[in-house]
Amino acid sequence: MPNFLLKRWYGYRTVWAFLLLLTLTVFVSIYNWLLGLVSLCLVFAVVFVMLRAELKFRQGLAEYTSTLSYRVHSIESEIASRLPFGLLLYDAERTVEWHNRQVAQLFEVETAVGLPLAELLPGLPPLSRDRKDGSKEPLNLVRAEIEVGKQTYDVHVYPEERLIYLQKMTEMAELRERYEKESLALGILLFDNLDEAFQGMDDQQRTLTIARATTLINGWARQYDVYLRRLSSERYMMLLNQASLDKLEHSRFVILDEVRESTSDLKVPMTLSIGLACGSEKISELGALAQSSLDMALGRGGDQAAVKVGQRLSFYGGRSNAVEKRTRVRARVIAHALRDLMKRSDRVLIMGHKNPDMDVIGAAIGMLKAADQLEVEASIVLDGDNPSITKMMERIRTDATLADRFTSPEESLALMTERTLLVVVDTHKQSLTIEPKLVQRAKQVVVIDHHRRSEEFINEAVIVYLEPYASSASELVTELLQYIHDNMALTPLEATTLLAGITMDTKHFTLHTGSRTFEAAGFLRRSGADTVLVQRILKEDLGEYISKAEIIKNARIVMGGVAIAATDEGRQFPQLLIAQAADTLLNMTDVNASFVIGSRPDGLTAISARSFGKINVQVVMERLGGGGHLTNAAVQLDISPQEAEKKLVAVLEDIEKEEGLFE
Repeated sequence: MPNFLLKRWYGYRTVWAFLLLLTLTVFVSIYNWLLGLVSLCLVFAVVFVMLRAELKFRQGLAEYTSTLSYRVHSIESEIASRLPFGLLLYDAERTVEWHNRQVAQLFEVETAVGLPLAELLPGLPPLSRDRKDGSKEPLNLVRAEIEVGKQTYDVHVYPEERLIYLQKMTEMAELRERYEKESLALGILLFDNLDEAFQGMDDQQRTLTIARATTLINGWARQYDVYLRRLSSERYMMLLNQASLDKLEHSRFVILDEVRESTSDLKVPMTLSIGLACGSEKISELGALAQSSLDMALGRGGDQAAVKVGQRLSFYGGRSNAVEKRTRVRARVIAHALRDLMKRSDRVLIMGHKNPDMDVIGAAIGMLKAADQLEVEASIVLDGDNPSITKMMERIRTDATLADRFTSPEESLALMTERTLLVVVDTHKQSLTIEPKLVQRAKQVVVIDHHRRSEEFINEAVIVYLEPYASSASELVTELLQYIHDNMALTPLEATTLLAGITMDTKHFTLHTGSRTFEAAGFLRRSGADTVLVQRILKEDLGEYISKAEIIKNARIVMGGVAIAATDEGRQFPQLLIAQAADTLLNMTDVNASFVIGSRPDGLTAISARSFGKINVQVVMERLGGGGHLTNAAVQLDISPQEAEKKLVAVLEDIEKEEGLFE
């Protein structure tokens, strides 16, 4: 009998009541024994009645319990069969031992007993995990959604009991899929180079050209169920749902190529940039994400689409080089803002990327000169020399005004205050800087870079001068110097350092150069830049040349113009030598792109990628975790060169299948 029922009769209150009656009977007997005897008889009578009632209650309860147990046992199997969800038991070999009627109805079979779980529920996740000793440990609970045929099931598995709960949720899954497909996506479409494309045109030609591109865009929007609203002569708003966005991504935004090809007769073909966002319930947040995606596409050089869906950011297009801006208005505005910011600072720290090259040193020396002209204390953060800057650093250390202007990352952290200005040159990724902690601690950060914008970005920067059309950070800094101070007079060594940065990044003015590149070089030459010293600094060592030849001898041509060279196992080469080998390989006949793969002294495998523009090597390297330019990119991987080569070939084959490797 349950304890709560026993306490109903034998609780403390009942016992105390009997004791009280006995006590009263004793007192009554003291004063009158006859009356006490009568009272005692009455007490015994009450006890007798109570005990008899107790026995009768126990007998009735026992009969009721046995009847209830019989009823429960008799309908137990029927209850399990009529449950609105499936129950299934399986054995150690994962074969169905028993199931209720609902399982047979769900799978439309007479019986599933004897069927393997893998056949009945394909796609069931692992039910155990591996222990360190190699044995299997069953999980407490495994939950999954499994599609069998056209039906979707919600499955709960209890491996320890070998029990599975099944419930059909096809309608719920269809509703959820419909909700996801109909979720709102918002985008902005922009003609990103109208001024350059319309250079020299009259009003009639401009109107006809715009009409030609607009017709293509409207037809494209109708084809993919996109609502398009014109906001200005160069900007459109896009409204669509997730289903239409999936179709656009599957087509890889073919409108980008159509507009560019339809205006290929112009000196500068018109290009589009598109920013799209989906996955947020707030319209205002969607708008901000769409604008951020557009900024990302423009920061990467334009002529591409950036799509932000939740945490995923995807890029499409980007097959053409960034168009050089013919106006210097932006350079002047940035220069004036930077000048005011430097004047309000107590110190300027200038920092580039890890393993700095000549472009970093040149841009840093330029920014150092700007701070000196404004009479603001400044220094360059450097963590030691490397082969690419050794010769230049030896020359700089002979100059009394520049020799002591370099500080280590540790010293820079100690120097930083609330009013310190940090200028980051030749990179916009915090993780690639010489000392990321400086970026975290700085209250004021300026970014000057010429690389195409990637997903990782220093968002806290107060000034961002990111121009993918520029040849180098040194070119951008040279332009800024001409506006920061009216009487900017560079010393010959400062001008030479900046010119060396431009020369190295343009491969002696043969790649990625525009009219403004030569204008910057002309200004530096007038300032006393020594071209002979630049050539001496950039000269190759005979031993390095031989090592580079050893790398190139392993090259092979694949996919009709892609050269891939992987170094022998066990050999290690500096990063600079791997990059130089890629440059040399690109100059070979019938080579449109080159990829050189080699082990570095630090144990990582580096891939340097170069192209003439027919292949976007930046996209290739981004798929491997790296980045860079359309014509110049790289990545570092923690695998062997042979494994890296296999991954690279797989990525190239995927791109060839998706959209074609060559422009």
